[in-house]
Amino acid sequence: MNSVPDRPEPEALLRQAKQEGRGRLKVFLGAAPGVGKTYEMLLDGKQRIKAGVDVVVGVVEAHGRHETEMLLHGYEVIPRLSIAHQAHTLLEMDIDAILARRPALVLVDELAHSNAPGSRHPKRYQDVEELRDAGIDVYSTINIQHIESLNDVVASITRVRVRETVPDSILESAEIEVVDIPPDELIERLKDGKVYIPAEASRALNHFFSKSNLTALRELALRRAAQAVDAQMLDYARAHALAGNFAAGERVIVAVSEQPSAPGLVRAAKRLADALRAPWTAVHIETQRSLQLGDADRQRLSDALALASRLGAATASVPATSVVEGLRSFAADARATQIVIGKSARPWWFELRHGSVVDRLVRGVDDIAVHVLPGEGEKPQAAPGHRDARRDPVALSDYGWTLLSIAACTALGRLLVEFIAIGNIALLFLIPVMFAAASYGLGIGLFAAVASSLAYNFFFLPPTGTLTVSNPENIISIFVLLGVAFVTSQFASRVRAQANLAQASARQNAALAGFSRQLTATSSQEELMHMICAEVARLFNLRTLLMLPSRDGPVLRAAYPPEDRVGEIERAAAQWAMDNQQPAGRGSSTLAASEWLFHPLQTSRGVLAVLGLARDDAGEPLRPDQAPLLMSLLDQASIAFDRMALEEGMQDARQLRERDRLRSALLSSVSHDLRTPLTAIAAAVQEYRAHPDAQLVDAIDVEAQRLNRFVANLLDMARVESGALALKTEATDLTDAVAAAVHDTRRILAGHAIDLQLPADLPLVRVDPRLFHHCLINLLDNAGRYADPGTPVTIRGRRTIDGIDLSIIDQGPGIPDGKQDEIFDTFTRIDGSDRSKGGTGLGLAIVKGFAEAMGLTVKAANNSDPLGAIFTIHLPADAIISGIDVEDIA
Repeated sequence: MNSVPDRPEPEALLRQAKQEGRGRLKVFLGAAPGVGKTYEMLLDGKQRIKAGVDVVVGVVEAHGRHETEMLLHGYEVIPRLSIAHQAHTLLEMDIDAILARRPALVLVDELAHSNAPGSRHPKRYQDVEELRDAGIDVYSTINIQHIESLNDVVASITRVRVRETVPDSILESAEIEVVDIPPDELIERLKDGKVYIPAEASRALNHFFSKSNLTALRELALRRAAQAVDAQMLDYARAHALAGNFAAGERVIVAVSEQPSAPGLVRAAKRLADALRAPWTAVHIETQRSLQLGDADRQRLSDALALASRLGAATASVPATSVVEGLRSFAADARATQIVIGKSARPWWFELRHGSVVDRLVRGVDDIAVHVLPGEGEKPQAAPGHRDARRDPVALSDYGWTLLSIAACTALGRLLVEFIAIGNIALLFLIPVMFAAASYGLGIGLFAAVASSLAYNFFFLPPTGTLTVSNPENIISIFVLLGVAFVTSQFASRVRAQANLAQASARQNAALAGFSRQLTATSSQEELMHMICAEVARLFNLRTLLMLPSRDGPVLRAAYPPEDRVGEIERAAAQWAMDNQQPAGRGSSTLAASEWLFHPLQTSRGVLAVLGLARDDAGEPLRPDQAPLLMSLLDQASIAFDRMALEEGMQDARQLRERDRLRSALLSSVSHDLRTPLTAIAAAVQEYRAHPDAQLVDAIDVEAQRLNRFVANLLDMARVESGALALKTEATDLTDAVAAAVHDTRRILAGHAIDLQLPADLPLVRVDPRLFHHCLINLLDNAGRYADPGTPVTIRGRRTIDGIDLSIIDQGPGIPDGKQDEIFDTFTRIDGSDRSKGGTGLGLAIVKGFAEAMGLTVKAANNSDPLGAIFTIHLPADAIISGIDVEDIA
């Protein structure tokens, strides 16, 4: 709640800031197919084109309607993308082509459409969101039955449930234009064949397109558009700190307290909201008096708020210094037009002292209707300023400190009586009065005033030593002391109330902030579940457990302290909470015999888990005043659970995509790199049979070795990815290792001079000779394949501060910018460059895998003079053998 009326709400400003730089979305909303949404969108687009706006058609479904097809003339239509699916070719909107074309406005029909499998996004509204993120405005169409929150309502009206829906959040940021025609006119259009073909039209008239259905859907569409406009208007008003309730639509709030009449107030507010077709909120104002409520009062308050929530109201608990101030601020913030409040049966003396909440509220609010309902069957409540001895006993030490301060002032006054006027002595006694009133409240403040006046009278007013007052004017001093005590105690009471509310709010905010930090720090669902249980247990001093749904019922996944199992009644309560999305178990109205109270963790995707709470003494787990904090924690936990589930789903999807990519690359590689040498071998064998020749034997040998290297690379890559490499490190001479690799690749490097730049003083290194040999062979094979004909291949070794760099440099086209890291990925061949010729995309991946297994690193870069690629293996300092070690050499 915005506590400063003239200050914009930060949340509203943040929501507006998120829309900056994004494209604008305009939705043409209709009650049913055939009302003319697409036609109206195309007409609006024509007007934008005449105004000089760059408009294209992303996708428009004319459905054979001649008028709609005629309107498409003159538009630039982006060709659709063809996607093969189950022997069919499906056409979908080409989002990449639109992004590349980058128009100012794109027309996208049927917002709720499901894209073909293999598309970038499963839903068309997700394509629209990506276009908006790119700064492109979008016009789209949708029918009322495709809005997620109204899906069940429409199904109950038409007996037809649509599966393609759009989240309400999409419409919340959109401009909505209702395309509306009367039901009779739509039925005539249907009969004329302007909506469906005759056979389908006849069937539709008997089912979906009945007049009663169309009238109800029309009302839903108009009402949903009005709600969206009302919400956007309120958001704008809050972001710009505009005063007023902007009563374009009715908004009802009901004030809920611990009084027995609260459920009746809630039901009356529900009836009023239904009659006005308005949203409504049940609000409880927390004051200093709320801290003094007993368990029975707190339970009644909690039950009333729970009833309001079940009846469809939003609920809120707002701290304030007084009920009137809290209601007035909340009503102004919510732009309420109706307030429902109960008139309690207070004694006349109570209202004479404290005033009437109803009267002050009526005088304090403008342009808001206040409905006052009588409170039946209420018991008079204690005054807010009274202290209940059972709940907040006054300590005898408070009186003792008060009397001690009065005695000190009396002693000081006796010392000063010879030097100052007797009237000024009375001012000294204001000190203990103000001290007692401010520290201990009104009761002890009045006691201090009486005791101070008696001490002043007895010790200072003539005749001293008696309680007689000879001068009537001195009576004024006594009344002044009493008045100071009363006023000071009232101010102190207000300050303490504000301080207590601020402390309670600060504690709750700190708990929520700490819980949020813990949630964001978790990296796995298992860790998240244990953290939720541990934090809730710590904050409420309870036992907690968390259960997830499964085919066999709720499954225990986490608990604090650890729990091995739960009983059958607890399992039944958890299942009921999952099925009905409401609390169940101890302290609820369902399966109260259970030792545990279960709360569902739910999002728009349903119940993700249930959190169980229990006390060691088997009592009710929560006090009613703890419920708001728990609900906030559960909301945060539900969002975190949803985020974790989505992340795991995305991870699975990425793994599937990577697996498909690897499978496709493997098939492509096998089909090329196995077929080519096998074809060459088969041809050489046939030629050899006809004409025996030594050169043909050499050709067969070369191709067989090529085939052998390919199979070896496949096996090596499988070992790298499975982590099955067994290292056997030995002291190795880099010069010998390079010479052996050059010898084994002499056929590949034929036509290339080898320029060895290896210092003679290079030390021995500790590596696995076999794996290191494979690394060098693959790097030399890569250099021989991509180096320009006749150019040398350089092998350079040099000491660095932190180790040794061994580089292989070719003179060829080099590596495209930004691909230096990607080139080491499995089956990666850089397309669109000269470095895509031949090869399987395995060699460099094997180099990286083997190098990392030995604790080495490998990187790729481009050489500028002459142009070419540089592949460098870095051997760290701990791999260098500084001295001759017999064991190493052995």
